Amino acid sequence: MVQINDNFTKLSDSYLFTEIARRLKAYTASNPDAPIIRMGIGDVTLPLPDACIKAMHKAVDEMSQKDTFRGYGPEQGYEFLQDKIRQFDFKSHGVDINNDEIFISDGAKSDTGNITDILGNNVIAVTDPVYPVYVDTNVMSGRNIVRMPTTKSNDFVPELPKEKVDVIYLCYPNNPTGTTLTKEQLKVFVDYAIRNKSLILFDAAYEAFITESNVPHSIYEIDGAKQVAIEFRSYSKTAGFTGTRCSYTVVPKECRYRRQCTKFNGTPYIIQRAAEATYSEEGQLQVRQLIDYYLLNAKIIRESLSAKGFEVFGGINSPYIWLKTPDGDSWAFFDYLLKEKNIVSTPGAGFGASGEGYLRLTAFNTKEKTIEAMDRI
Repeated sequence: MVQINDNFTKLSDSYLFTEIARRLKAYTASNPDAPIIRMGIGDVTLPLPDACIKAMHKAVDEMSQKDTFRGYGPEQGYEFLQDKIRQFDFKSHGVDINNDEIFISDGAKSDTGNITDILGNNVIAVTDPVYPVYVDTNVMSGRNIVRMPTTKSNDFVPELPKEKVDVIYLCYPNNPTGTTLTKEQLKVFVDYAIRNKSLILFDAAYEAFITESNVPHSIYEIDGAKQVAIEFRSYSKTAGFTGTRCSYTVVPKECRYRRQCTKFNGTPYIIQRAAEATYSEEGQLQVRQLIDYYLLNAKIIRESLSAKGFEVFGGINSPYIWLKTPDGDSWAFFDYLLKEKNIVSTPGAGFGASGEGYLRLTAFNTKEKTIEAMDRI
C-alpha cells in the first residue's frame, strides 16, 4: 500500500492566494462588469526591459544554428551571468562572492522552499507575519516552527527567539510588511547564528527597492554572515521576470550545503541571457526605470492613505504597503474593498496571527490605476 507524507495533512485547508482567487472569482461571476483593480498578489504589470527582449531574441536565433545551439547547460548556471552577479550585485556593495558560490535557478519561491531538502529535523524560526512558503514547506517536512512576532509594538524588528533554534528565515526588505532592518539590527541575528551554530536563510528578493543608506543590500555586508547565511535573490520584481522565471541563491564556501546539481538541470540558456542583459548599460537604466515607477506608486499609496487617516508602514524601501485595518478584521476589510471599492488586496491574517488587523497592498499596478484605487478609498 502506498504511504503518503502525513505532514501534508497539517497544511492549512486553503493557501492564502488560492482563497483570494476563490473570493475574487465568486464576486466577478456575480458582477462581471466590476472595474477590478488588482493590488493583491505581487505580480508586475510593466513589460520586460527592452534589453532583455533583445537578448532573448538573439539567444533564440543562436538555438536555431548548429554551431551556437545549447543543450544541457551547467546546473549551477552559466559563467556569463555569474560574472555579472558577482560584479554588480555584490562587489559594488563591498562583498566578495565567487562564481562557484552562485547557483542560478528558476525563482526565489522555489529556492526558499526547496532549500529545506538539505535540512534535518531542525527547529525553524520565522517572523510573524511571514511569507507562507517558509512555513508550509517546513510543515510538509514535520519540523517544529517558532514564530517571532514582528509588529508595531517592536517597530517591526523581530526579537531573537527565546529558545534555541537551528534555522532562521529572514526576508528584508520584508514581505508582507514592507519594512527593513538596519545593518546593526541584522548583525544581532548574524551574531546569534554564529553563537548557536544556526543557519540564516535570507530572502533578499526586494533588494533593488532599497533607497536608504543604512539598509544592507546583502546579508554578507555583515561581518561573519558568510559562516551562517544562505542568500536568495530574484529577477521577478527587479526586472519583471515573474513569468520568465530566473533567480539565484548564494551559498558561501564557509556555509556549504548542496542540492542544486542533484535535482535541477539548470535555468534555460535563453532566460539566463535575458537576466545577463539587466546588467548592461541599457538594461541597468531600464531596470531602474521599472523600480522607480513602482516606488512612485508605493509613495502614492502611502501618502494617500496617510492623508485619509490610515496608519501605514513600508513603501519606502519596498513595493509593499502594510495598512492597519479600521476594524481589526483583515478578511472583513478585504471583502469590503473587493465588494464596495472593487480593489483586490491581501489580508494580513493570511501571513500569520500577527498579521491580523492589517492588509497588504502592492505597488505593481499602473500609476493610473494606483491613483484611481486611492481615489475610490
